[in-house]
Amino acid sequence: MNILYEEIDEKEIELCRELCNELMIFQKSKAYIKPELFDDMSFETRLLPSLQSAIHNYTVIVKDSNENEIVAYVYANISPKETYSNDFATFFDMESVKKSNVGCLSQFYIKEGYRDAGIGSRLFSKSMEWLNRFKDVEDYFIYVSNGNHNALEFYQRKGFYVSHQILDGFITVLRNKQQIKGREGDIK
Repeated sequence: MNILYEEIDEKEIELCRELCNELMIFQKSKAYIKPELFDDMSFETRLLPSLQSAIHNYTVIVKDSNENEIVAYVYANISPKETYSNDFATFFDMESVKKSNVGCLSQFYIKEGYRDAGIGSRLFSKSMEWLNRFKDVEDYFIYVSNGNHNALEFYQRKGFYVSHQILDGFITVLRNKQQIKGREGDIK
């Protein structure tokens, strides 16, 4: 295994199509609450609209040069907080976010066979380093689909806490701990 990390430009986002669609299938396979909601989720309905509505985008792909294939990716963005209140759901209490924009680690996927090799930690670190460059953003969110216990535990080990659930538990909303220093009772 010869792993290479490459930040890609928005014009190259098509490189993530196959893995994004694989992520949706993976999430559906784990879901026990409303798995049918994933039927309409794909590269076209999830990644492209997110990319277009964001102010700043960050995508890193991971290649196994021995196999000549992309085996993982992470997509993070900075978006106006209003982006997260739409016909599908309101993802967080708008009043709890004081600044205009929020950071989101939006999509994160590693192909089976490449998990538990440190790739996830490296992609997470790269994403957080990128998000932290935006001094006008204080709130970072991660949305984990129901049934994906490994992802939930991973993000909690990395310093995020469960804020709440939306869509009757379909999605667990995680938030960064930096926002809760000195506020008792926020960590659940």
